[in-house]
Amino acid sequence: MTPAAERTEVSAAALSVHQWVPAAHKGDAIGDSARRVRDLLRARGHASEIFALTIDDDLRHEVRPFTAPEARRGDVTIFHFALPSPMTAAFATLPGGRVLQYHNITPAHFFADYAPHICRLAMLGRQELATLVGHADLALGDSTYNREELDALGFAPTGVMPIAIDLERITRAPRRPALEKILGDGLINILFVGRIAPNKRIEDHIRLAEHYKRYVDSHYRFIFVGRHDAVPSYYATVRALMEKYQMPADRFWFTGPVPNADLAAFYRHASAYVSLSEHEGFCVPLLEAMAAGVPVLAYGAAAVPETMGGAGVVFTPKDLEFAAEWLGRLIYDDTLRKAIIEGQYARLEAFSDARMQAHLDALLAPFA
Repeated sequence: MTPAAERTEVSAAALSVHQWVPAAHKGDAIGDSARRVRDLLRARGHASEIFALTIDDDLRHEVRPFTAPEARRGDVTIFHFALPSPMTAAFATLPGGRVLQYHNITPAHFFADYAPHICRLAMLGRQELATLVGHADLALGDSTYNREELDALGFAPTGVMPIAIDLERITRAPRRPALEKILGDGLINILFVGRIAPNKRIEDHIRLAEHYKRYVDSHYRFIFVGRHDAVPSYYATVRALMEKYQMPADRFWFTGPVPNADLAAFYRHASAYVSLSEHEGFCVPLLEAMAAGVPVLAYGAAAVPETMGGAGVVFTPKDLEFAAEWLGRLIYDDTLRKAIIEGQYARLEAFSDARMQAHLDALLAPFA
């Protein structure tokens, strides 16, 4: 945010502040953030609704269709941009305050060898984003990494407003006894959360497992929670690498999407969280792992070092033997593990509701 955003108290009259998200899916970081922001806005006395082009059935009581006339009647509209959609042209013509929040588009080159249609969609998304230059009163990235992309395109003024995260869905989730019995079978659970996509470099997790098995411990289980059908040819490549290394299939668990209670159980029983992604605009699972008390080992690409904020273990270059050694230390060195977890808990203060309310108050002050 601009300097005004750093103030913790901003007095503003009640406004109608609506949010646009192209697709409302439960468990999606952007949609989850929009609902969190809506609740914080309402708690501040503002009228606030979310409008979407496509809405999951279980969210229809919370999210309204974009065709509703009220979608274009907000005093302020926050448009969450992450892919091309008809919302872009509509946003440019709004009469009220226009706030763009950019959540980043994965660079097209990651998909070139696996999914030409996604590669094309990514290129179109960046082209469409550029059409909004001069048509937003404020352009926000959810990280400085994303803000710098907005600056390079010519947006002004720009700022940073992090994703609003409901960490209680992890910390206060109900127990899952049957799943927890499986996870508590004595193997070391090493967790990753996110879709199986080329930028996440899941193949590097497989290579890391080979180093970990060889130099640290053979009693491991790598767990990948998230969709694995988004880029089928890439998932097939990952599986082929497992066969090449003769990895036992039962030590690699690809769960697909799971409900919040199951996700919390995976975090609860993880000995470490590992991210080897080479492109992240923010990366919510890093903070979820912190909230669950799981030490994080992350490759320092794109916005990852910023999100980590000095917590956990962030490493570069991508030396997987070095990473395997650190992974072993995080799991078995109790003194180090305790210090890392304490540092991670401290980092979460930057994403508290109070901090988020301060961001929102400062954002709305000029429009009041």
